[in-house]
Amino acid sequence: MRKNWLIFLLAPTALMGCTATNMNVTPTGIAPKTAALVENCKSTSEAEISALFDRWNASLQTGDPHKVVANYAPRSILLPTVSNKPRLTPAEKEDYFHHFLENKPSGKIDHSYIDIGCNTAVDAGLYTFTFAKTGAVVSGRYSYTYRWNGVSWLITSHHSSVMPEKTVATPAQPSSSMPR
Repeated sequence: MRKNWLIFLLAPTALMGCTATNMNVTPTGIAPKTAALVENCKSTSEAEISALFDRWNASLQTGDPHKVVANYAPRSILLPTVSNKPRLTPAEKEDYFHHFLENKPSGKIDHSYIDIGCNTAVDAGLYTFTFAKTGAVVSGRYSYTYRWNGVSWLITSHHSSVMPEKTVATPAQPSSSMPR
């Protein structure tokens, strides 16, 4: 019986020893070690996140797929409008943009919803692309997820799709699928 009491008395002390390895002693007492792991969040605004689309769109205007892909994080995904293949590597993204840029696209945001978190942001909504080479105008849905890497905001996921409901075409706005 005495052994059981000894175990009963020593068990909490042993458990406290385990807990203490996950704690830091601070001037104000004991704080969880995770407090030391708190991430510094970059201060940002909806205007700054909105400008990231302008940066991406400006890279389209260069006609250089490499400059477009520079907007994407090394570990990111592109789910493009006119390809069934998810693009994961920079080479796969460059291949997609090489073909996409042939028709000289230029985008504009029609409706945007921005949500900002700690070193992440989401910009989702509707956009319209005009293709200078073909004259096509195509409306689509988009979502960009961004992550702050300590230097700049980079795209970690990008999804784009044409609008599911047909719109009536006018001479200035032909109905067509987005070119490859």
